[in-house]
Amino acid sequence: MDTGTTILRLLLAVLCGGLLGIERERKKRPAGLRTYILVCLGSTLVMMTNEFITDKYDMVDPTRMGAQVISGIGFLGAGTIIVTTRNHVRGLTTAAGLWAAACMGLAIGSGFYLGAAIGCVLVLIAMSSLHYFDDRVMAKAKIVNLYIEFRQSSSLSSFMQRLKDLEIKVVDMEVSKVRTVNESSVAVLLTIRMPKPRNHTEVISTVSALEGVCYVEEV
Repeated sequence: MDTGTTILRLLLAVLCGGLLGIERERKKRPAGLRTYILVCLGSTLVMMTNEFITDKYDMVDPTRMGAQVISGIGFLGAGTIIVTTRNHVRGLTTAAGLWAAACMGLAIGSGFYLGAAIGCVLVLIAMSSLHYFDDRVMAKAKIVNLYIEFRQSSSLSSFMQRLKDLEIKVVDMEVSKVRTVNESSVAVLLTIRMPKPRNHTEVISTVSALEGVCYVEEV
C-alpha cells in the first residue's frame, strides 16, 4: 500500500462520510458533517492499519479490527437515539447512518471502491428521498399512535366511549400523570386502529375535537 493509495482511500472516506453528514446537517440532526466524516475516516484507517499489520506480520487475521468496528459503532449509534417523554423515538435513522458510514469506511479501507461508492449513493437516497415516501405511506396507515392530554382524569372514560361510537378500536393504552397547574390532568399514550385507512391529520382533528381533550400529537 503506497502513499498514493493511502491518500486516495482517506480522501474518499472524507467524501463519502461528508455527503451523508451534509444530509443530516440539513435536517439539524445531532450527528452531522463532522461526526459522519470522523466515523467513515476512522473505520477506513482501521481497515488500512489491519491490512498493514497483515502484510508486515504472519498469522494475523485481516478482518479482526474491522469486525470490532462493526460491533463497536453500536455504542456511538445508541447515543444518538432519544426517547422523549411522550415515547417519541428520535435518532434511529442517524444511528443507522453512522453504522452504514462505518461499513463504507471499511469497504474503502480494504480497497473495495465500487462497493463503497454504490453504497454511499444508495444510503444517501434512503436517508433523503425515501423519508418523504415513508411519511406518505405512514400518513394513511390504519394504526395510529397518539399522545393525548386531558384537562381532567374524569374525561377519560367518556373519551373511550366516544372512540367506540366512532368505531375506533383501542389496541394499547398507557396512562401517566402530567405536571401542570391542574393536578387532575392526565396524559395517555394511545395506539388506535381505524376501521379504514384515513389521513392522520383528519384523525388528529377528530380526536382534538372530543370533549375533555386539550392536546393531541402523533408519536
